[in-house]
Amino acid sequence: MNHNTPVPPLSPRPLLSEVQRRVVTAGRLRATGVSVAEANEQCRPGGPWQQILPGVFLLHPGPPTSEERLHAVLMYAAREQSAGVPAQPGPEQPHRPVYADAMITGLAALTLHGFSSTPPLLSLDRIDVLVPRMRRLRSTGGARIVRTSALPAAEQVTGLPVAPVPRALADAVTELTDAGAVRRLLTEAVRGGHCEPAAVVRELNLAKLLSRPHVVDAVDSLLAEGRAIAEDRLYRMVREYGLPDPVWNVDLRLPGGPHLGGLDAYWPEQAVAVELDTRAPRQGHRQDDDALWSEYVRKREHLERLGITVVHITPRKLRDAMEQQATVLRTALMASGDRDPAAYVVVLPR
Repeated sequence: MNHNTPVPPLSPRPLLSEVQRRVVTAGRLRATGVSVAEANEQCRPGGPWQQILPGVFLLHPGPPTSEERLHAVLMYAAREQSAGVPAQPGPEQPHRPVYADAMITGLAALTLHGFSSTPPLLSLDRIDVLVPRMRRLRSTGGARIVRTSALPAAEQVTGLPVAPVPRALADAVTELTDAGAVRRLLTEAVRGGHCEPAAVVRELNLAKLLSRPHVVDAVDSLLAEGRAIAEDRLYRMVREYGLPDPVWNVDLRLPGGPHLGGLDAYWPEQAVAVELDTRAPRQGHRQDDDALWSEYVRKREHLERLGITVVHITPRKLRDAMEQQATVLRTALMASGDRDPAAYVVVLPR
């Protein structure tokens, strides 16, 4: 077989996308009658095909597009399965492969998620792909294998399985030594609404990255950024849902007595308080985390014994269910008239 010898068609099905026609595995070639020797012949210098990863062929001689590179990496790393053909196929229901046990992660995944601080896909020398720890694969060519003992649920982005933002961030940060680059990625993750700081810190913790000074510095900035965003959402919730104005960021004390704790918002007439939970667990700080949570609980119980209702809100609830949180808070404010009067407390600016 030479370069001019016609090659059997890859599939009679008209449902394959264009990229699936251009990027194929050795197994699929064999299924259509093309032997390994014939495929290798087509990939000789000057030939019409090229092998871009072990067992993965590009059926044109030019450089691969970003989409072709992504599919090639997944074909190399995954156990490719057919997703099945719809009973009544149409142009709106293209046949797509199901990539089992593999997903794009790292910088490529963040670019697919819409990050602006990550490089374009074509400029990446390697594309990270996340696979189960027991898979026998090695990093090669344009594919970097990242292993995990617990594969997260993939998100579908442009029809491709992509790691969730927190996991993709951890895999990207593993390879970065530039403190500015790490800080930009973490800040965009929170400021862009992709995820909450606690989710990012959890993944960095699992990846054992919180021992690196430049990552710790970036996390400190991330947590400050996350708290500022959560406070802004709380202000917006009060304004947009017509809640009465509270006093913001205050400390409570008993007259002539001990400090009761700081609050993000307080309605003195109704004796209702809001506390934002912006904790984020850190590696090696389990005792500190437990102590902080115990402090939250003790403060809430003490305030409630004094007749003050404490509404505990997480940044994620403010982001994903603001209307529901406004309803909870409005209910607490309205119920204040049915309760016994709260103890008198001194309200001080924090």
